[in-house]
Amino acid sequence: MTNIHTFLQLLFFSVIALFPVVNPIGTAFMVSPYFSGLSDAEKRTAVKKITFNAFAICTFTLFAGHWVLELFGLSIPIIQLAGGIMICKMGWESLSDDKEPDHSQKPPLNNYESIKGKLFYPLTFPVTTGAGTISVLFTLSAHSAKAGIHNYFINTGAVLLAVVIMCILIYIFYINTKRIIQFFGTDGEKIINRIFAFLIFCVGLQIAVSGIKTLMSSMSE
Repeated sequence: MTNIHTFLQLLFFSVIALFPVVNPIGTAFMVSPYFSGLSDAEKRTAVKKITFNAFAICTFTLFAGHWVLELFGLSIPIIQLAGGIMICKMGWESLSDDKEPDHSQKPPLNNYESIKGKLFYPLTFPVTTGAGTISVLFTLSAHSAKAGIHNYFINTGAVLLAVVIMCILIYIFYINTKRIIQFFGTDGEKIINRIFAFLIFCVGLQIAVSGIKTLMSSMSE
């Protein structure tokens, strides 16, 4: 009973910690322009690929992230700073893009091929699972490691299940973004895209600033 309680408690904590940094609702609006022109089948293929990539990144980070950082001599603040800059770049590009879509032009024959190379970068990393997600997973994995050998697999299983829940939410919101945008209309789509572009820029800036603060504090010690 104690193990079940610990599992459920860490599962709840992990979901609460991951949801704001993954932000499947906000990022769904950010990636929706990349899906314009895709057929339903192509969009499902793209979203499945992004979801799988996100799961792979999270799982790899949970089990082997610390070793990779030690191998390359990297620290979490550096990951935060670099990831924050990349997210800021994505948000700024969306904010400064004033081009209106030209519906008179015929779309390419295979629209999926035009975004295939973007499914991992930038759509999966850093937009869907970025530096914030990696930092949270590092923290959760450290918490599991401190629990001792007896509870390690229980705690890690809870975090892994939280990752699965996040990936399910990513898939649901990414697939249904078009319906949500259609509900708000064309003008609503523009407003929502700009608002979330600004919020994504702010999130990237916050992550970068957090990395800088951590670096500065470690240097002053």
